[in-house]
Amino acid sequence: MNSKIYLFSLLLLSLSFQGYTQQLSRTNDSLVVHNQTAKVTANFKTGSVSYYFDGGVVLSNTTAEINEIQTGLLSTGSCKLHQATTETFTDRIGKGIKLILTHSGNDQGITLIQQITLYQDQPYLFTDLKAVATRQEQVLETRDISPLVVTPTQKGRLFQPGEQPRLLDVPFDNDNWVNILERQWGNTDHTVFNGISYEYAAVYDNQTLAGLVMGSLTHDFWKTGIVYRAARQTGLTDSLKIYGGAATEDNSSLKPAYGGLDGTHDHTSHGTMTGKMVSSPMIYLCGLKDVRKAFLAYGEANVSRNGKLEWKGSAPVYWNSFGVEGVLGNSGVMMPKDLGKITDFLQTLSNFNAYSKPVLSIDSYDQAIYTTDLLSSFGKYAKKKNQQMGFYFIPFAMWNWKNSFDNKIPGSEYTLRDVVLRDKNGEPIAYKDGEWGAYAMDPTHPAIRLFIINQLEKAKAIGARFLKIDFLTAGALESTKRYDPKVRTGMQAYNQGMKMLKSLTDSILGPDIFITQAISPVFPHQYAHTRFISTDVYSHLRDDQKGFPHYGSTQASMAAGSHLWWVQGTLWPYTNLDVSIMKNFQKNPDLTEKEVKVRLYAMMTMGSILGDGSDFRNKLAAERAKIYLDNKDLNLFFSAPRAFTPMNFADGESFDQQLSFYLKAAAPLISMFNFDLQKIYNRKWLRAEIGLLNKEYLLKDFLTDAVLGKIEKGQDSFVLTAKTGDALLIKLVPVN
Repeated sequence: MNSKIYLFSLLLLSLSFQGYTQQLSRTNDSLVVHNQTAKVTANFKTGSVSYYFDGGVVLSNTTAEINEIQTGLLSTGSCKLHQATTETFTDRIGKGIKLILTHSGNDQGITLIQQITLYQDQPYLFTDLKAVATRQEQVLETRDISPLVVTPTQKGRLFQPGEQPRLLDVPFDNDNWVNILERQWGNTDHTVFNGISYEYAAVYDNQTLAGLVMGSLTHDFWKTGIVYRAARQTGLTDSLKIYGGAATEDNSSLKPAYGGLDGTHDHTSHGTMTGKMVSSPMIYLCGLKDVRKAFLAYGEANVSRNGKLEWKGSAPVYWNSFGVEGVLGNSGVMMPKDLGKITDFLQTLSNFNAYSKPVLSIDSYDQAIYTTDLLSSFGKYAKKKNQQMGFYFIPFAMWNWKNSFDNKIPGSEYTLRDVVLRDKNGEPIAYKDGEWGAYAMDPTHPAIRLFIINQLEKAKAIGARFLKIDFLTAGALESTKRYDPKVRTGMQAYNQGMKMLKSLTDSILGPDIFITQAISPVFPHQYAHTRFISTDVYSHLRDDQKGFPHYGSTQASMAAGSHLWWVQGTLWPYTNLDVSIMKNFQKNPDLTEKEVKVRLYAMMTMGSILGDGSDFRNKLAAERAKIYLDNKDLNLFFSAPRAFTPMNFADGESFDQQLSFYLKAAAPLISMFNFDLQKIYNRKWLRAEIGLLNKEYLLKDFLTDAVLGKIEKGQDSFVLTAKTGDALLIKLVPVN
């Protein structure tokens, strides 16, 4: 049969509920569904779907596909029969309409079912794909299924209008100090670029901030990849695929953010889904005139589907040992003899103690530098000082000497050999390679449950009320061997492991334990109260500073943070930008006082909890702590931190970023960061863009309360200046 058969059926709807803003219409070859911010056109001749978003982004002629292990690639575009139906629904998010597209008529005997969900009162839509075997004995298996594909062969395209279009490329986790990429089309050489983003991505205009956010909403089986290729035409992406089944190996021949270290760090293929029906991840699409609102809605949509943890009372404040103690080398520069001096000093900081009991977070406890008896005794001493203990452990990896796998997993009779994940050759996976490496462990193995219990019992013994869990990505790695054969993928195992960890924490320590994730994927998010925005931050201003590491600067963390502010208040109650440092981090050179201030402003701007890692036995560190760490207004802010909204995003990989942020409040806050060492940063602020009332405001320095200027009633704009290599944080105080 040379010509395709076109079928169309439309379920007539009675749109009876009041205020319904979605509409249905039909043309000769298409069914159109739209709400206030998006329009979806399903072509029932070709089977393609086009999306038109508020702000101008267009996804034209998209398809969906599955790469089935036995029968190969099947696209909706290659099916002969296309049927469309619609139905109304009400769920926990609200009322809406579902467009259901059924594609059949192919040699593989598989029916593809696309579902596109639009809400009446939400700006976003969801889409997913199910593949159904129609032959009696057929069982499907896939590690590659996509509900949205743009390909030139189907005349597909993604177009972002504007003079400065960007494509945001996000790493899988926050390890290795990898940059978030803002890919841009070349203005003169029409450079073509390609890559893969993980879990979510965005296109936006860097000037107007109009754009589209796309990302996964389900994080219990698939790792989601977003593969893209830009065309030569500015703003045009001619290839895009959002799929379940991403598993990429680190490639040392590539730059870190371009395939070297930004992927899933896997050593074997993604696991497969099997069954008479298999399904893709649920994908979120939201295009708005302000892409920042689309990011916030993405966080809220994830919470609506997956939940989140709340925190009652004031946010925790803490001191962390890693910045002082050379834990990896066990240099013994502090523990155990001088830890008491830290708690004694912290007690003198009245404002630091004003809202919650300070936590003494002891890092790398898993390396047996400190005994449980020692820390238990110290916990009793800290309690007398109205302080509490924090506990660190790595639930899904173990540091071990290379090729020595007969050590027992603490709390069990199993050995590391029994629980280690295996690569494509059946060899143990070193999550952190080296003679002394961290080996990935199977979250489904009973030894891991026993190990977590063992660690939580230690935390209970020292009175810990704060948990820092680290290197979590190890538990999400794919493996050719797993204890529970029903768990088929790394993300499925990781989700199961994190759910178990939270349940055991609740039962052993209680439900009011604060959990912070360090190195980890963004999703699933619902098992912790906060997560590191970036990898460890050492507080120097820029990555290119002489004498400092070429990573871990405040600039790098804020470049990432300008794209991640939205996670605070949606995915987690707070963020974590790691600790401030008053003098120096471990053996790094001394920081300037300006760098200390910039660092604290960065933490405030990101809505971070307040932590410090300074050696207060040092006179200068102690003096600075009394000025900065004990500032009254600063501690009031950190009792309930909130992330500022970025007025612009970091752009490109230059260290010379100039960033501005704003926080709406009774006395609004403005922060500006000038990481450029040559150019002054002047920014004109419009009253309307930050929602100021038509009244008089005083401009006050946040830390000193000094009056720096005034905004007169009726004054539409004002200019603020950040000096080179500096930052400012301004409080706008309304005059009655």
